[in-house]
Amino acid sequence: MEESFARIALIICVAAGSYLAGCVNGAIVTSGLFYRTDIREKGSGNAGLTNFYRTFGGRYALFVIVIDMLKAVVAIELGRTVFGYYLGDETLGKFFAALMCIVGHIFPAFYGFKGGKGILCSGTLLLLLDWRIALVGWGLFALLWALTRYVSLGSVTAAVSLPITSAIVFAGYPLAIMLSVCISLLVLWAHRENIVRLIRGEEHRFEWHK
Repeated sequence: MEESFARIALIICVAAGSYLAGCVNGAIVTSGLFYRTDIREKGSGNAGLTNFYRTFGGRYALFVIVIDMLKAVVAIELGRTVFGYYLGDETLGKFFAALMCIVGHIFPAFYGFKGGKGILCSGTLLLLLDWRIALVGWGLFALLWALTRYVSLGSVTAAVSLPITSAIVFAGYPLAIMLSVCISLLVLWAHRENIVRLIRGEEHRFEWHK
């Protein structure tokens, strides 16, 4: 009984730690620090790298990238370490932490539960989950972005690829595959408006800031 409670407590700690790490939004922090404004009040209203870049240019975009990548590293390392050392399953720990980190990014408690769409964060998480998963996801994103200049199309396609590649790479981990499906659905839900605009031909193409 005590062992079961200890396992549950560890899982809760990973969930809370990964979620709180995800709540730290690079675009919101950087816009507030350097421009004394909230990126969610500018442009598309999204608290992500694309809207930050469109609004402010590339001068401080690196800060957004570093913050959102670091929080993904923190979450994955927490899940990998705790699950690997205490629960004996690093893979499950990484997928679980990744899911909670994205939940934190999209629904951050620090910012009224209104965050970004999780793409930069998710892209970093792919790299940390497995290089093969990252290769497919980033490859599809880069290809579609280069061909169409739709960031959202590349992002949505990469999200759809995650459960498929996870099922291939981690065929013996049904729970990890289920978590990958949850991650994919969460990212798709966050991009629901983009998907509608893509279907209608109204989505904005990416333009380099002048």
